[in-house]
Amino acid sequence: MSEELPAYAERVLEVAERIPPGRVMTYGDVAEWLGEGGPRQVGRVMALYGGAVPWWRVVRADGLPLPGHEVRALEHYRTEATPLRLTAGGEPRLDMRRARWDGSPGQDGGQDDGRDEAHI
Repeated sequence: MSEELPAYAERVLEVAERIPPGRVMTYGDVAEWLGEGGPRQVGRVMALYGGAVPWWRVVRADGLPLPGHEVRALEHYRTEATPLRLTAGGEPRLDMRRARWDGSPGQDGGQDDGRDEAHI
């Protein structure tokens, strides 16, 4: 494998690095923000190259932690005070309404938005 990343992969990883602690974007959000590709392409980039960036901040739209990475992702979410909620079955899931970041500079997660109340 070449050391140079494909241009699209670089752009996806740059977006992942911009997501503030305590916030997330879905694969589709990243593609929409970039104006190219789609959720599957973003997911593929994250699967191949995402280990060097905060991968846990790029998530599935349903808010469930990435299969096989649940424990590590939940550790990051708890450390960063990312809003979580419990499913009816008692499983932790991201509270997408509160955790989702739209890419705007003012929505950096550093403001007091009551996230601690929903932190599990």
